[in-house]
Amino acid sequence: MRLTGLLIAELLLIIPSLLCDAASFHATEIRNDYFGIAEDSVRGMADSTHHIDEVFVTATRKAALATAQTLSGKELQGLSSTSVADALKYFAGVQIKDYGGLGGLKTINVRSLGAQHVGVFLDGVRITNAQNGTVDLGKYSLSTLEAISLYNANKLDNCQSASEYASGATVYMNTRKPVSDSLSLQARIASFHTYGGKVNAQFCRKGWSGFIDGEYLDSKSDYPFRYKSQYEDTVGVRANSDIRYYRIEGALFHNDFSSHIYYYVSERGCPGGVVRRLSDKYDNVGREWDRDFFVQASYDHTFSSFHRIKATGKYTHEYLRYCTDYPENQNTAKVNNHYWQDDVYAALSYNINPYRWLGVTVGYDVRYSKLDADLKAFKGVERTDQKAVASLMLSWKGFNAAVSELFQHYKDHTWTNVGAAKPLQKFTPTISLAYSRGNLTGRIWYKKIFRAPTLNDLYYTQAGNRNLKPEYTKQWNVGVEYHLNPRNWNLSAQVDLYENRITDRIVCLPMKGTYTWSMLNYGYTFCQGMNANISARWNHGEWFASVVTSFTLQDDRNRTNPDDPDTYDKPICYSPRFSSGITASAGWRWLTLTVSDLYVSKRMWSYADTEDMLRPYSNIDIKLNATFAHMGFTLEMLDALDEQYELIQRYPMPGRNYKFTLTYSF
Repeated sequence: MRLTGLLIAELLLIIPSLLCDAASFHATEIRNDYFGIAEDSVRGMADSTHHIDEVFVTATRKAALATAQTLSGKELQGLSSTSVADALKYFAGVQIKDYGGLGGLKTINVRSLGAQHVGVFLDGVRITNAQNGTVDLGKYSLSTLEAISLYNANKLDNCQSASEYASGATVYMNTRKPVSDSLSLQARIASFHTYGGKVNAQFCRKGWSGFIDGEYLDSKSDYPFRYKSQYEDTVGVRANSDIRYYRIEGALFHNDFSSHIYYYVSERGCPGGVVRRLSDKYDNVGREWDRDFFVQASYDHTFSSFHRIKATGKYTHEYLRYCTDYPENQNTAKVNNHYWQDDVYAALSYNINPYRWLGVTVGYDVRYSKLDADLKAFKGVERTDQKAVASLMLSWKGFNAAVSELFQHYKDHTWTNVGAAKPLQKFTPTISLAYSRGNLTGRIWYKKIFRAPTLNDLYYTQAGNRNLKPEYTKQWNVGVEYHLNPRNWNLSAQVDLYENRITDRIVCLPMKGTYTWSMLNYGYTFCQGMNANISARWNHGEWFASVVTSFTLQDDRNRTNPDDPDTYDKPICYSPRFSSGITASAGWRWLTLTVSDLYVSKRMWSYADTEDMLRPYSNIDIKLNATFAHMGFTLEMLDALDEQYELIQRYPMPGRNYKFTLTYSF
């Protein structure tokens, strides 16, 4: 209660000040993720034949203050994408960390900030994991989504929750609201012994609407590969890469009320990296079981043109089991670890517009997380995370401004003799300015954030360090966007120059003279780059066509230790110098053809040998979609040029493969 009172007092002090200014998942991957071996570093289809509005990958006029990209409508449907991760990789500034195959872990990295600096939101409520701070985007299907948006910094809108201000970049997944009663059945067959099915039921009754969406997929993912480096050339078939999962989710909507329920169960193999020298020794016997559940609800009501309130609640339960069972003749410890995580979240935001040109928002979030595991010398840990925000938004004759101050407080409790880390509390600001004239908008923004150490960072057996400091990031951005909307076509373009500086980076390093690894604050990285998006679309009668492009040019450097010539001023691992994406679609009535190409330049993956680089690759996907009265089908060819490439060193991606999907609607 005392802390809550202090937070309210801080808000009361902040608001007048602003008015006056008005102007690591399982044990075997934790070390890699933090050491830069993985962290620093469009498949499938949008599983639906529902007709939804057409939107471009572009910044919207409402988001002129923010750097924003959005995928929805036919552009989202046309991509060869199964999961959210597959669709996001076409955004400028995005790198997806993918361990290969349908069952491989998939996380997002935006402008080299790292996965823990990216907030992922479903219908405005954050998906979180206090254990490792990342979200596996491969678990989330496109079949129930209306749109996906990416905001650098954060979405600038009134009545946002405090959590939406706490990330360096934010991903928004917006659920599609049903408009009529329907029932659809879907069957899928694909390469590498992949089979799946889906059922979707929707209803609309007396102002209420909702859906239930269920999906099953089974894949051996036994794709052939060729791994070639400076030192070896290996040909084989990916083993222990299978996945079997069930996903059930539903939603309910009524006026200002919305809710969502989600349940995901999977078993997958963890094949490990390809190492020719050890292929006769290790059998890649890691297995992982996941069971994720959450239920959330929100109420968003505008009382008049002056007052708006938003209340949100969520409960999450996650279970993970990871085990290995190496042959008895191997000098390798067997692992059979279980993790249980519970999370309760509540948020309240209030917005008032005393004048047409001025909006004021205050918000307070509280989150309780508990982690249990059957690890040696680990007795569980609890975390209370509180956030409070005050923000101002001004709009006057083409000029727009936003300023906010975010307060965060973290407090842990553990039952170990060593005790918990010290409480952490910090204030961080965001300032955004924009000016629009005609079809042209210019903007500039600055944001300072920090990432609190995760529960793994602080308490993981043997590697955790309770004395860690937060990881700070300073972001600068200057951008311009242009929109042209003639009669039956439109053109939009967006260019942003940015700079990110990260200090006290949290990494996992070996202790000097020992084989023990520990989490440490070590590192300063400096990143400069440019993002660009250009989209054009044409409609004439029953014909339509669109071209959407994205470009990223980035220089990402390690500036940690000037006395270390092997690492100082060298590129960050897995950060490409250049990447681009292009998607071209053309269609007539019930027929659509989409061709997409993703290019990524070469990347360094280890400071041990800076000349051993991951090769550049170009990934071309082709998708043909036909929809009739009650039936639709899609035929897809993925990686049409059969590129042999990796996103993570020694984790080969599938080559050319095919997919056929048949859908029947009642």
